[in-house]
Amino acid sequence: MKQEGIIQTKPSYGMASADLREDLSCSICLSIYTEPVMLPCGHNFCQGCIVKVLETQEGSGGYTCPECREEYEERPALHRNRTLGNIAEKCSLAQPEPGKTEILCTYCDSPVPAVKSCLQCETSLCNGHLQKHNKSVQHTLTEPTCSFMDQKCSIHSEIFRYHCCEDSVCICVSCCLAGEHRGHRVELLSEASEKKKEKLGKVLEKLTLEREEAEREVQGLQEDLKEKGAGETERVTVLFRDIRKWVDSLEKQMLDVLSRQKEKLSRDLCDVIQNLEIKQDELSGKIRHIEELCNMADPLVVLQERESHGAAFCGAEAADDTKVPSVRDLDKGLISDTLVTGLAEIMREVRARVYGQEAKNVLLDISTAGQFVSVSQNKKTASESDIALYPDSPDRFKEYNQVLCNRSFKSGQHYWEVEGSTLGDWDIGVAYPSIKRDGEESGIGNNMHSWSLCKCADTFYISHNFSEIPVSPSCHKYRISLDYEAGLLSFYELSKPVRHLYTFTASFTEPLHPVFCVGDQGWVRICK
Repeated sequence: MKQEGIIQTKPSYGMASADLREDLSCSICLSIYTEPVMLPCGHNFCQGCIVKVLETQEGSGGYTCPECREEYEERPALHRNRTLGNIAEKCSLAQPEPGKTEILCTYCDSPVPAVKSCLQCETSLCNGHLQKHNKSVQHTLTEPTCSFMDQKCSIHSEIFRYHCCEDSVCICVSCCLAGEHRGHRVELLSEASEKKKEKLGKVLEKLTLEREEAEREVQGLQEDLKEKGAGETERVTVLFRDIRKWVDSLEKQMLDVLSRQKEKLSRDLCDVIQNLEIKQDELSGKIRHIEELCNMADPLVVLQERESHGAAFCGAEAADDTKVPSVRDLDKGLISDTLVTGLAEIMREVRARVYGQEAKNVLLDISTAGQFVSVSQNKKTASESDIALYPDSPDRFKEYNQVLCNRSFKSGQHYWEVEGSTLGDWDIGVAYPSIKRDGEESGIGNNMHSWSLCKCADTFYISHNFSEIPVSPSCHKYRISLDYEAGLLSFYELSKPVRHLYTFTASFTEPLHPVFCVGDQGWVRICK
């Protein structure tokens, strides 16, 4: 017996269809072939699928079949398999994709798709049966469906005709006349649907505008990222170009120093070399004369020559005590100083480009120091004192052991370096001069007017406006880098290599002072 409103199949037909679909499926996309093509090895694939695979194999040194792994040195030609394509097309039309629900005609013996469903009869109809159905009765038709009960009242089993405006539910005629919705304001389903569509249209319009705004924001961010990336790339390119230029200049300077030193040594040794050359000529003459005597056969001549030239032979036989001065080394100290000084100058220039100018003459301002802050004589180190050291004043911190520095920065790029104790507590950072001097909110990092790196026992965190972000530095020497116009405040630990800890982003509105806070056993020091 047929089941109404669901897919109808015969067992043998289903098994055959499954086998046929498997034979006609592409091994790449696992769907029925679309425009199938064949490789030289005989395996078939969808044209779009195999083209994508071959494109991914470009530049790998060869191509392979995804099915049998046969290799091709050159990209293989694709031959269209028209016969397979026709079979696959017919199979695709005759069978829906697995997982897709198809409503079939209730009255047809063979599987024929339904075009409408009748809610009164709870049947689905193809075109042929629909025409016969319409000639006999005028029933409510909908798009093909299996869920007839979803469109009927669960109490009266009648088709929904109205929409209750007060309860926002669909109701039947009985609900409207005698049921719990009696006396409520109701509308025809078509009217209620149109009103809801109108509301949805307004919502859609609003959502569309919001989506367009989001798209503009995304595009703006992408353009901003592209612009910033291009700017940073250009900055790095220019920096390395300048570094190469500076290194080349330093190399020329070093070669010039070496050349001048060699010339000086050459001048110093010129006279010695000249005297040695004269002596070399004299010794060569004596050697030739003695060699001639050694080659004479007449012993009388040899002996008489000794008597008449005794002085010459004595000179030849006597030990030569003339001392030849050694060649002095080049001035390695001058060479080293030139190299180190040049490299240091290059590093200063690189740091200035990357971090900004090194802040000079940064000193602790005693007029702002809390009464229990001990400031060293050179005004570069702050530590906690056991006794009050200063008279009270409006500029002095009262709640915390804090102290501002004398310098402030309201433009440009600057950096300074700070060392903190391994024991105890401390904070380092920057603050506006308008920071409160008393109360809990006067602590650096506890307000909108300050930014800090805090050490509390063995815990480190970045702090601003009572918001804390944990960090984990491995040393106790730090660089604070400020780019005022860009609104960037960065903390680095000066480990090897230097490690970035955190960067604040803000729109600075006041000059920024370096600021420090010290606790029990803690101290901080401004490095040179």
